[in-house]
Amino acid sequence: MAYDMLLSPMKIGTMTVRNRTVMTAAEMSLGRTDGCPTEKLMDYYEERAKGGVGLIIPGICRVNDMGAASTFTQLSMSRDENIEPMRVFAERIHAHGAKLCLQLHHPGRQGYASSINTLPVIIPIVKRFPRVLDALFRCTPLLLGLEEKKICMSVQSPSNCELSAHGATRIHAMSRREIKHLIRDFVDAAERCQKAGVDAVELHGGHGYLIQQFLSPNTNLRTDEYGGDFEGRLRFLREIIEGIRARCGRDYPLIVRLTVDEMYAAVGKSGKGYDLETGKKIAKRLEELGVDAINVTCACYDVYNRWLEPTSYEPGWRAYLAKEIKSVVTIPVIAVNFIRSPEQAERQLEEGYQDFIGSARSFICDPHWVEKVESGHAEQIRRCIGCLHCISSFMTNAKVGKSGECALNPGVGQERAYENPPQDGNGRLVAVVGGGIAGLAAAETMARRGFRVELFERSDEPGGQVKTAAACNLKGKLLWCVEDRLASLRALGVALHFGVEATADSLLALQPWAVILATGGEPVRPRSIRGADAANVYTPPEIIHRRTVLRDQNVVVAGSGMTGLETAEILNETGNRVTVIEMADEIAPGTWFQLVDDEMERLVPAGTQFRPGMQLLAIEPDCAVVIDKKTHALVRLPADSVVLSLGVRPVHPLLDKLKGKIENLVCVGDAVSSGTIADAVHSAYDACMKLR
Repeated sequence: MAYDMLLSPMKIGTMTVRNRTVMTAAEMSLGRTDGCPTEKLMDYYEERAKGGVGLIIPGICRVNDMGAASTFTQLSMSRDENIEPMRVFAERIHAHGAKLCLQLHHPGRQGYASSINTLPVIIPIVKRFPRVLDALFRCTPLLLGLEEKKICMSVQSPSNCELSAHGATRIHAMSRREIKHLIRDFVDAAERCQKAGVDAVELHGGHGYLIQQFLSPNTNLRTDEYGGDFEGRLRFLREIIEGIRARCGRDYPLIVRLTVDEMYAAVGKSGKGYDLETGKKIAKRLEELGVDAINVTCACYDVYNRWLEPTSYEPGWRAYLAKEIKSVVTIPVIAVNFIRSPEQAERQLEEGYQDFIGSARSFICDPHWVEKVESGHAEQIRRCIGCLHCISSFMTNAKVGKSGECALNPGVGQERAYENPPQDGNGRLVAVVGGGIAGLAAAETMARRGFRVELFERSDEPGGQVKTAAACNLKGKLLWCVEDRLASLRALGVALHFGVEATADSLLALQPWAVILATGGEPVRPRSIRGADAANVYTPPEIIHRRTVLRDQNVVVAGSGMTGLETAEILNETGNRVTVIEMADEIAPGTWFQLVDDEMERLVPAGTQFRPGMQLLAIEPDCAVVIDKKTHALVRLPADSVVLSLGVRPVHPLLDKLKGKIENLVCVGDAVSSGTIADAVHSAYDACMKLR
């Protein structure tokens, strides 16, 4: 297939972008505390420029060091000292033919006082005593704990409105003086970008951050000139745009990322915030004000899954938003839309939905996405599966000074090492046992080092636990990670043996330099639970693969991790009355909240019951016997059947047989410990890179 539109150049204002791809902003916590780019940050974005992306918009860039901070390690253009470091960054991007745009941002009520109010003190200290930063990150949990108790300063917001679902616990309505000062900060930051040779700036007016808070009647309750009606709510953004135009000139490209529909109606809160019709009205006014492009997005932290969608959402599900905006403006429209394939991208361009294909996660997952399209190897693209490990890892890691990750790309944040692996294989043989995602990742890592790799999988199809996860409702896209790794292995010349069970003797006969055991795990049936082996007790794979179909029964699912919730969803389809029990005090402990929210949107309407704080003791023919951990009372829950979703235990039958006979012998993935797709891929990569 030709990708004529996708690969064609187009202008945004005076800036010519070499193709229609835009890496939209996604913070990965790779900067310095003073907001200057680190070598790791520049390597990260430079790899995407090498990979063919047309326009690169790094993660959020603060405009001052007080109220505008979101993380300790985001970019900043708050001071003149940052101009020269940013010039170096821009030159590295330009060297590969890409353009650089910085996204100017203020979190408003979605910020955290623990970072916002400590950063001005931290920056000069860390510059003089770099090791202080480690101590700071160790204190972060304490600061966040105090913030949860509202023992902190307040953060800026247009009004004393309700708190965001995720963010500050104390806010205050900005004074006119604060507003004027902040407008000047945005303008000053834009001018510094221009002086640094940055090709464009983008104002973040989406996802519930401060600019969008001014636009929304849900968060802007002001009655002065910065609120009250449509034009009043637009005034803050208008004055920023006018200030940038006055300072930087009409020719400096200016983009606004805009939430065009807050989507409260999608979560049963109709009438709250603003809808698409208002979004179209805002977009028209932005064009009139001289904005050069609209970067279309939607929702805010209160409706998180509508702007950062999980796996269950269909690619292209929000294409209509971009098309509606394009119908009312003549300037270019950039839009993110869960776009993963070049075919989908080309189709949406041809059909007039948008002018530029925006994505962050696609290019995080595969920096060479565009290059593979250009070279005719689109089948080798490593597609993002929407698992949300990037955002969950960032939100966790940023608090301790580490960068975000990608489940499928272990090279994120260490591009130099990943893209240039040691070529020390010299054709020596490595045998990989197991064709799950950990085995596939291990085979790829060793092949990239120059080893001759043979992979053995006893079943006829690879995939392992991913096949089970992908068999759950709306999760079929998870198989992409298996399909794409297979394409990579074939391109690398890995010998794939499916339907072949490796034995100790067959492996020893190969005389391999290394054997990597990726033999997975099996569902746990704890002996401590009386009746765990009874005929009415099942494990998730039996239900998920529909090998057992239960109908019109009382079913208790023990364990509320993602597998337990997904199993409950399948049981609901056949008329069962499902109760999910969990020993912890909350459902799905340790699981990223978006994934839980996504499942709950289907489980709750279906009548699923949830009983946290319940420990399963025994299973009887007609009930599950549990103990309430708070009251210590025994409870008998009606149960014709019970599904034990209590994790998996490692299976490595060859380990003891090969110990002492194979010098380089390692286990990876679930053969070490139960985990996610990200855990499997990263453990495989790390273990393989340590083999010397």
